[in-house]
Amino acid sequence: MTLSICTAQLNFVVGDMPGNAQKIIAAAREAHAQGVQLLLTPELAICGYAAEDLFLRPAFLAACDDAVKTVARETAGLQGLVILLGHPQAISADNEAPSVCRNAASVLRDGRIEQTYFKRELPNYQVFDERRYFLPGHKPCVFEVAGLKVGVLICEDAWFASAARDAAAAGAQLLAVINASPFHLGKSAEREQTMRERVVETGLPLIYAHLVGGQDEVVFEGRSFALGADGTVAARAPGFKENLFHIGVERAQGAIVLGADIHPVPSAEADLWDALVMGVRDYVGKNGFPGALLGLSGGIDSALVLAVAVDALGPSKVRAVMMPSPYTADISWIDARDMAQRLNVRYDEISIKPQFEAFKSALADEFAGLPEDTTEENLQARIRGTLLMALSNKFGSVVLTTGNKSEMATGYCTLYGDMAGGFAVIKDVVKTRVFALARWRNANDPYGTGSNPIPERIITRPPSAELRPDQKDQDSLPPYDVLDAIVERYMENDEPIESIISAGFARADVERVTRLIKLNEYKRRQAPVGIRVTRRSFGKDWRYPITSKFRA
Repeated sequence: MTLSICTAQLNFVVGDMPGNAQKIIAAAREAHAQGVQLLLTPELAICGYAAEDLFLRPAFLAACDDAVKTVARETAGLQGLVILLGHPQAISADNEAPSVCRNAASVLRDGRIEQTYFKRELPNYQVFDERRYFLPGHKPCVFEVAGLKVGVLICEDAWFASAARDAAAAGAQLLAVINASPFHLGKSAEREQTMRERVVETGLPLIYAHLVGGQDEVVFEGRSFALGADGTVAARAPGFKENLFHIGVERAQGAIVLGADIHPVPSAEADLWDALVMGVRDYVGKNGFPGALLGLSGGIDSALVLAVAVDALGPSKVRAVMMPSPYTADISWIDARDMAQRLNVRYDEISIKPQFEAFKSALADEFAGLPEDTTEENLQARIRGTLLMALSNKFGSVVLTTGNKSEMATGYCTLYGDMAGGFAVIKDVVKTRVFALARWRNANDPYGTGSNPIPERIITRPPSAELRPDQKDQDSLPPYDVLDAIVERYMENDEPIESIISAGFARADVERVTRLIKLNEYKRRQAPVGIRVTRRSFGKDWRYPITSKFRA
């Protein structure tokens, strides 16, 4: 027996049910023409992931139901093709359950919905909030394609043993797992290892069909894969690309053998770069912005964001604005101009000195007798934010903010200043990784927009906000390798303060950094959404009260 299975690793738009349905229909027709007998779509493909409180709206669920019927109707003539379609399914109005729908996968054959499986394990951690919306299922689902019995699982189901075990007990010979599993560094390897555990427990080969694309703060990298019955990788699709990935299934002498191309998993820096690029491209494109603009300071953070933006959108859709103050060093001007020329983007210079002097003059009586401090520093940042937002209002481009995770953690950023904007590209990238990414991008040109885009001096000079004479970041913060390690331990991994100190970090540094993390929650609540690339970001993963006396 030879069977051809295809994973529809596609990029859907949340709420665009007609568009998503047509994309699935087109994929089904193409797959059918190529002899495919089973097409696997990602989790909730019909509506996109994650639709959040749209799931609470009856009209949204009705539109999803209409789109499922459209897919069934339009693929009825594709004889011999079975489609496993991910979608939400409304619960009848007379049901007293608090949730209004289920996370479903329907088996479509010859224009009919043959059977429907409901997701059993509903995650409620990290970015997930599925128990808010969905009622869990309880029964396995096994269907037959060309004599092969296929058991259905939806994403989180496969992270536990019971659903896979029940599918095997119901007669499944192959596990098909449809997914929308958000990216973070190292997640691809985690998935393969966890799915390997299901294979070992059941003795069944497994196909993992995954979503690709950016949705607000989360990114899905695709990289669908298949594992043989012995747990080895039999197939792996490319990451961060739409792909109809074909997997051959051979059955001989009682054994089921899977086979296809095995695309390699790249380095952490390459994966991270692709995630940032996809996050920017889809946020800008799916929300209809004509382009993006940012303040280019001559520093490492804005340089990195500019390089990401150009790789994501192309130079014609990116604008860089240098806004020098009285404290801007000449080398910052020179390096900013140099980088803009290297990437061939529109570059403008708008001095903020007149506005800064005007603000100081307006406040002179109020501030009489008081020394200059962070107030005057923040004025400069807020003038820049106002100018960028004015350009955004006039021309429609979204402002990309340039603050990194180290700054967001400690509050080394200005409300309504450098935090002003529509999308925070490196919000979840700590400073040490910012430097690593800059070096990686200078050594690689993955999108063909130009090699070595970041002037070397931007990478090697000591970081500075340049808001007062001779200012350096390390005047206000511990060294970044120390700071970032503490942030990772405390914020990402929930390690207690005393445990971090016991690991060898200076008590003064640990207490200072953790205190700043707690004090600056009010700022982060007002920050723009940004791309999640770690297992815990300052976004949906982090839900801490602003008003709190807890300090451990």
